[in-house]
Amino acid sequence: MSPDDQRKLDQLCVNTIRLLAVDMVEAARSGHPGLPLGAAPLAFVLWTRFLRHNPENPAWPNRDRFILSAGHGSALLYALLHLSGYDLPLAALRDFRQWDSLTPGHPEYGLTPGVEATSGPLGQGFTMGVGMALAETFLAQRFNRPGYDLIDHYTYALVSDGDLMEGISSEAASLAGTLGLGKIVYLYDDNGISIEGSTDLAFTEDVSLRFQAYGWQVIRVADGNDLDALAKAITNARGEKEKPSLIMVKTNLGYGSPKQDSAACHGEPLGREATNKTKEFFGWPPEADFHVPDEVWERFRQVREKGRAAQEQWQNLFSAYKAIHQADAETFDRWRRGDPPDGWTEALPFFDPGTAPLATRSASGRVLNALAEHLPNLIGGSADLAPSNKTYLEGYPALGQGRAGGRNIHFGVREHAMGAMVNGLALHGGVIPYGGTFLVFSDYMRPAIRLAALMKTRSIFVFTHDSIGVGEDGPTHQPVEHLAALRAIPGLTVIRPADANETVAAWRVALQNQGPTALILTRQNLPVLDAGGLNLFESVARGAYVLADCKGQPDVILIATGSEVHLALAARRRLAVEGVTTWIVSMPSWELFAAQPVDYREQVLPARVKARLAIEAGVSMGWRRWTGDLGGTVSVDRFGVSAPGERIFKEFGFTPENVAARAKEILAAAKAAVK
Repeated sequence: MSPDDQRKLDQLCVNTIRLLAVDMVEAARSGHPGLPLGAAPLAFVLWTRFLRHNPENPAWPNRDRFILSAGHGSALLYALLHLSGYDLPLAALRDFRQWDSLTPGHPEYGLTPGVEATSGPLGQGFTMGVGMALAETFLAQRFNRPGYDLIDHYTYALVSDGDLMEGISSEAASLAGTLGLGKIVYLYDDNGISIEGSTDLAFTEDVSLRFQAYGWQVIRVADGNDLDALAKAITNARGEKEKPSLIMVKTNLGYGSPKQDSAACHGEPLGREATNKTKEFFGWPPEADFHVPDEVWERFRQVREKGRAAQEQWQNLFSAYKAIHQADAETFDRWRRGDPPDGWTEALPFFDPGTAPLATRSASGRVLNALAEHLPNLIGGSADLAPSNKTYLEGYPALGQGRAGGRNIHFGVREHAMGAMVNGLALHGGVIPYGGTFLVFSDYMRPAIRLAALMKTRSIFVFTHDSIGVGEDGPTHQPVEHLAALRAIPGLTVIRPADANETVAAWRVALQNQGPTALILTRQNLPVLDAGGLNLFESVARGAYVLADCKGQPDVILIATGSEVHLALAARRRLAVEGVTTWIVSMPSWELFAAQPVDYREQVLPARVKARLAIEAGVSMGWRRWTGDLGGTVSVDRFGVSAPGERIFKEFGFTPENVAARAKEILAAAKAAVK
């Protein structure tokens, strides 16, 4: 094929992508046609000339990752996936944004083949890509050998003006530059239009200088329709090994449509008349919806063949690698599957009830370090709070370019980026990622936690300093509503252990969980419970259990989590003196308990016992589910104060005397109601 014919074919492919996207949006009467019309050329060049992927095996481990961070432009991605041969038929494109469709309004990981991350909340995809690139760095350092680059791939993303406005992108870009993640190549769709109009209304900064200051290579492409210039820019970006790269591509939102360069084509269909004029501009049959010329199918068949050949080449490399490095190859396969080594649970520590009181954050740190040798793909860190969160793996260097053996991630004071990067690490696969901060700062990273639950990533979030027990730092640092807020996220497992051994069991649950886990840990020391021979691994995994019972039916059930379990035990002793019998239920996880069979839940919280008191140093919201209408709470339905923690607990009613008194009140009210 002559160069001129090749250019014509490439342009035909670009226009096919554009108009498939327009047709999807028109069919749905909903969506964002502007981005696909403007960004189709850069996406086409990346996908056909550079992106190493195999549509027949979307999970191939050494594939390049592509994230559509500007997830509102999902029709662009679906057109590319369909044409490239992923398992996404034309019927799915026609079903764009409809019930039970494979083509939702924003890309969803685990639903649509080839989608690497759930994106749409702007900045999240940008930052998850940084996590993916960090995973690639770690795995390459661990497994690559001279002549055998087993892990050697790039992380690409298409990012928008909106992505770069979001603060999370600034956090992630700063860290990516600091870590020297040279395998990141981001294409910036610089169209200068946002929903409200020109970006000049709110975004006039010099993006190039900003990213250069972060330590990125910045490359400009003046015309987003110049395919050769785009290819040259990506080639140059790939050649920079020490810095991430941002390619600033000047595009036109809604290119070729009557609404070009206006906010009117950002987030609504063009309309039939404008759609026909757009097709006329590109030389397309006006009434030919979802039209794909035969030459385009043939061009994208080459993409599939190239992807198949790339994976076969890698498989041959892996076979040769395995012949020489068999143990490493087997470890790589196990890490990729997410399987822990045999006997890893035997490394978990046990704390004798006679040992000195220990904060659950400290117990968590001991668990991490006990497991570090047995789970060598366990990596993570803290948002500049590792000494307080106890998240540091002793004896291992920081993870980054040129730091072989690094496993500690210094996220800096960047909670939101940390959360999304942990998700990116988990999405990449091959690693067990965690990130830590104070519970009160979970607010800063809530969007990332929510996406972890939506994607079902195996992300572990370590939250310490879990209550008003933080003390003198005052209400700004004392979490009150945060447990309720985390429990409100569907699919997130929240565990608040009561002592060191419950903490060990909580980590065991987190490491075996098929979704995200939030561990809620104390700053203050707590006694090690005498569990009376109970199997705490099993008990904590079931979410709640009877820690202390009595003969026959109890008068009242005290339900508590975390540090308040010890308070419940102290109140039980006072109540016993007054002839009131109790059960103490430790409930480290609402979610795990709710998932248990009805008969087990009845064993722990028998329906016949109406007098129930929940004790937790947080808001009372949600506790009625477990206490019933006749039950009550000892809780914190206001902000805290600055004072020593013990004084605050006392003033807020977290004393054995007050708990016992509240229990008797509830018991009396329950008896009166039954009569």
